[in-house]
Amino acid sequence: MASHVFHEIYLHINWHTKDDLPLLGPETEKQVHAHIIQRCRGTKGVYCHGVGGTATHVHLAINIEPFVTVSTLVGEMKGSCSHDINRARGRKLLDWQRGYGVVSFGKNNLEWVLEYVGSQKEHHAKGKVFDRLERIGVYEEEAGEAGGNV
Repeated sequence: MASHVFHEIYLHINWHTKDDLPLLGPETEKQVHAHIIQRCRGTKGVYCHGVGGTATHVHLAINIEPFVTVSTLVGEMKGSCSHDINRARGRKLLDWQRGYGVVSFGKNNLEWVLEYVGSQKEHHAKGKVFDRLERIGVYEEEAGEAGGNV
């Protein structure tokens, strides 16, 4: 990236298992999180700050350089993760739901987002989730209710 470009692009991303099934048991969850971290490290312009989730979904806090395409990044991350884990297990164990949620946030909120991402099980157990960081496909739902096009 050219030295004359300032960027500060922080993102919170989440996605769910197929049909929200609890596919991410303790061992699988560790493997998924390790895979995501490794994938971020191996992707130019992507910097992973934290990964968390529950048995049904993953949360990720990253920052990216401007040339990174979010939809491509998430698609490749989901695809390679399920492919590699299923291959290692010798059977189809992990499948992801279509879509994802992405929300940008300021660098000053990184600590708060990391706490949220890292404490997913506790937040969900207490029913204290931050709706904006849990949504997937919200625009499709809102457009359908309002009869508009997205």
